[in-house]
Amino acid sequence: MSDTPPDRLSVNPSSPYFTRELLERGVGIKFKGVERRDVEEYCISEGWVRVALGKKTDRKGNPLTIKLVGPVEAWFQSGGEAAADAAQDGAKAEDSAEG
Repeated sequence: MSDTPPDRLSVNPSSPYFTRELLERGVGIKFKGVERRDVEEYCISEGWVRVALGKKTDRKGNPLTIKLVGPVEAWFQSGGEAAADAAQDGAKAEDSAEG
């Protein structure tokens, strides 16, 4: 699996941009230089995020969202090759401390 998140990702299972495996790894989003945890969907190339509009829902029970435009950065918070390398380095450090 790649260490870079996809260009577009959604947390809504009915969206064509929903990928459970990627979401389980955890995706961090930085929008206009501020880390956000309320992002429902993002697109890096088009430069926008969708965030929930309070606790309001539509008639189907889905959250109402608003599209915010600006620079978007995304990264994986865990998993992948970088996390595996970090875990191995941590295990080596513990082994050397014990011995």
